[in-house]
Amino acid sequence: MGHAVTWAECVAYGQSVKDWPAFADSTAALAYLKQHYKLVILSNVDNQSFSMSNEKLGVSFDAIYTAEDIGAYKPADRNFDYMLENLAALGIEKHEILHTAESMFHDHGPANRNGLASCWIYRRHEQDGFGATMNPGDMPTYDFRFNSMADLVAAHREAVGAVD
Repeated sequence: MGHAVTWAECVAYGQSVKDWPAFADSTAALAYLKQHYKLVILSNVDNQSFSMSNEKLGVSFDAIYTAEDIGAYKPADRNFDYMLENLAALGIEKHEILHTAESMFHDHGPANRNGLASCWIYRRHEQDGFGATMNPGDMPTYDFRFNSMADLVAAHREAVGAVD
């Protein structure tokens, strides 16, 4: 963004992850989805930072793959190769995966390149631009689109005939 920062400011920013809140609907949505699916994280952070975020999410993920583990950051295909290789070792095939994310640049573009079904959580639906992520250029395709994780859960409940 063109702003000079000190190393101390970089460290402080990196350590601030522990203070970042989860989206208001994430905890309940993940708890619901965990009842029906295996949940896997493919994250662009280090293990320590994700562990702090995970505390706020309150769900036990079936697998967690971080940039630290992989040695690369999304949108690099290496991240998706790593995830697919490791999920295959767990008996999860590509056609069983629904890659669910917000970032067109970091997630949906690579999901398209890797032949994954995807679900766009379009939290910025009332705003222009791509927020903290890069413009993906050509817009990736997606199989489902919801404005929140809560909307995804509501659609799933309706599809399976769940009653509250």
